[in-house]
Amino acid sequence: MDRNDNLDYILHRLMADNGRRFALPTSLVEKQRMMRALMNVREPIPASDDFLKAQDAELQQQAEDKGIVKILKDGRMEEWESSIFHFSNFSILLWQGDITRLKVDAIVNAANAQGLGCWAPLHNCIDNCIHSAAGIQLRQECYDQLQSRLLKTGEAIMTRGYNLPAHHVIHTVGPIIETDLPSREQEEQLAQCYHSCLDLAEQHHLLSIAFCCISTGVFHFPNKRAADIALATVKAWHSAHPSSSINQVVFNVFLDKDYDIYRRLLTTN
Repeated sequence: MDRNDNLDYILHRLMADNGRRFALPTSLVEKQRMMRALMNVREPIPASDDFLKAQDAELQQQAEDKGIVKILKDGRMEEWESSIFHFSNFSILLWQGDITRLKVDAIVNAANAQGLGCWAPLHNCIDNCIHSAAGIQLRQECYDQLQSRLLKTGEAIMTRGYNLPAHHVIHTVGPIIETDLPSREQEEQLAQCYHSCLDLAEQHHLLSIAFCCISTGVFHFPNKRAADIALATVKAWHSAHPSSSINQVVFNVFLDKDYDIYRRLLTTN
């Protein structure tokens, strides 16, 4: 089965699962967009082995098309858009790009309280991007773990990465800022997100973890203050865990302003 035929099969199965029927697009790109949109609204229900095989083949090819980014033996990232900063018992890597390209032990997802991924078709939030790249198994595993309970702010859970280059995804819920400035409690909740993720990674003996900019963007935490908290918390956690298995922490940023903020903080502190 060639790629277009495989996508047609995926789309027919997703439409059947969602109880919807649309005309199939003709181009590969539009078929991929439709696949993602239908995945975004699919309930966490079991899928057949044949469907998973077809979906996994397409998503793994998409990962190859985007390009997988690895950490090299000397600790640097494979691509030039990165900087490395060494500390006593770990290194921080600053990398700008799509977090779903990173081949690390775990990437961190800025989840919502439901913990099942973003349900808005084709929404460009990190939650949607990660679930779309991982496959429908990710929502299913989150559902199986949570059993309809909500995630608390600052809490984290870990799942497999499925079709992501990363082996695992750690999902955490950051505070939502409804005023111009976060409260002291909200700052503590954001710090707890980083603690919870690092604690989980350490419990599973992971070596590398990539953080997104938790709570910024649609959750409206001020970017500079969020970066201050993120860096201070990660450094303090490693000071308290000198023999931790986690020796590489990636701060993944997407926006130029976040890259500038983190780089300035890392080079001046």
